[in-house]
Amino acid sequence: MDLGLFTRKSLQQSEGHKIAIQMESGEKWSYQELHEKSNQYANMLKSLGVKKGDSVGLLLYNCLDYFALYFGIAKIGAIAVRINFRLTPSELSYILTDSKTKILFIHDELLPNIATIYNELSIEEYIVYGQKPDVPWATSIESFDSVSTADIQGVSIQLQDPVMLMYTSGTTGRPKGALWTHNTTFWFSTIQMMKWGYTGKEIGMTTGPLYHVGAMEDIALPILLAGGTVIITKSKGFEIDRVLQVIEREQVTDIFLFPFMIYDLLNSSMLDDATLEKLTRIYTGGDPLMPWAIERMKEKFPHVGIIQVYGLTEGQPIACCLDSEDALRKSASVGKPLPLTEIEIMDDEGHPLAVGEVGEIWVRSPGVSEGYWEKPEETASTFWCGWCKTGDLGMKDEEGYITVAGRKKDMIRSGGENVYAAEIEDIIYRHPSVLTVSVIAIPDPKYLEAVCAVIIPKEGHEVSEEDIIAFTKQYLAKYKVPKKVVFVDEIPRTPSGKVKKVELREKYRYLGEAKGDVVI
Repeated sequence: MDLGLFTRKSLQQSEGHKIAIQMESGEKWSYQELHEKSNQYANMLKSLGVKKGDSVGLLLYNCLDYFALYFGIAKIGAIAVRINFRLTPSELSYILTDSKTKILFIHDELLPNIATIYNELSIEEYIVYGQKPDVPWATSIESFDSVSTADIQGVSIQLQDPVMLMYTSGTTGRPKGALWTHNTTFWFSTIQMMKWGYTGKEIGMTTGPLYHVGAMEDIALPILLAGGTVIITKSKGFEIDRVLQVIEREQVTDIFLFPFMIYDLLNSSMLDDATLEKLTRIYTGGDPLMPWAIERMKEKFPHVGIIQVYGLTEGQPIACCLDSEDALRKSASVGKPLPLTEIEIMDDEGHPLAVGEVGEIWVRSPGVSEGYWEKPEETASTFWCGWCKTGDLGMKDEEGYITVAGRKKDMIRSGGENVYAAEIEDIIYRHPSVLTVSVIAIPDPKYLEAVCAVIIPKEGHEVSEEDIIAFTKQYLAKYKVPKKVVFVDEIPRTPSGKVKKVELREKYRYLGEAKGDVVI
């Protein structure tokens, strides 16, 4: 049994004719078409010499082919490396090299980012979607149109075999590849099906980028496994009014909206006319949803459940959730664990803490990652006996609800993305005029937090905020680039030399633009 079961099992349930995946624009594939297309990709990869355990990169915008390609990779036992298309050439070079990517699928608009690092990479084949590539080292996807759609034969896949690498921002300056197996993926989908009772009648809509677990593993894959339909939004240029039109037109029942998207919805000019008649559940997560937004959603759409989720890529993307009926009563909480999921609050020695005590949140379930790709030390420090140490601080109340109390790891949350200060500091330290830097979070009215760099320049050097921002843009994705830069003569430290980041965050929080519980 392998991840190809997503197409085979659902094909049997739906008799092949039902729509499996659909773009918001209307382009759609039935389960039969998805199954055959994934077979075609599997046969294509085999013809290119891809073997079980080889890495295949996906540097793609949202499209129907993303699902088919992912399933095709899984059917031959290869590993899908799903890559953030917003990354800079420098970031891409590291991930493609670290993951040992053999074949890279890429949209034509993203080719310039690869062209600048082409000589650094060991990729054997570049396959391009869109216009025919004007570089000799890339091949158009159209060249493979005649490849067979027959079922794959002769490949033995075990549940513990790896199927996907998802790179997360690094706490030590470099991203790490969270390793998912076929088993991890199946169990996480099953856990969601158990929690929300998917029957195959659901029409789910995913609004994030498909390289992200929040857009594929969260709700989309379990709905497909149940035989339902998944609608995919296009990449770039998110517009809530457009999404509302799709929800109404396609009778969407389940949708994942990040908090800033819900705020956009509540400010939409179309809100008064929207009924969302068939919508049953809105899932949201990444950042806390403000109570005023919950109240307004309940007032306007009382039939829609607002489900707030908590998790992380390597520690089960939805480890616990706050059900709609508890949204206001327990508004400070992230809810209770999902089925088959254990959550404990631990001290530094790994001992469970009592109710009301603050410690690190540990998660254990069949949906927890197997560890980090080729990083045994980092794996050993994060994973232990099936537990994932999340790096988040939290507490459990007498009813079993979990509250996130802060972060043990030095992390910034911006627009649903994890940004680790160490990664940004590592880049800024390369600037010739920087002596010392400390990166902190400052409030942001829409994305919760933004990046701020506090810098001590080298003596005799002149450097400006614009200089630092321009420099980091060369190496970091846009959401990681500092929004503010502060130059100081001294950075506060503890007697042991550790930077007092709490003090810095408090001192410079005025640079942010958060205004509390207001309509944005």
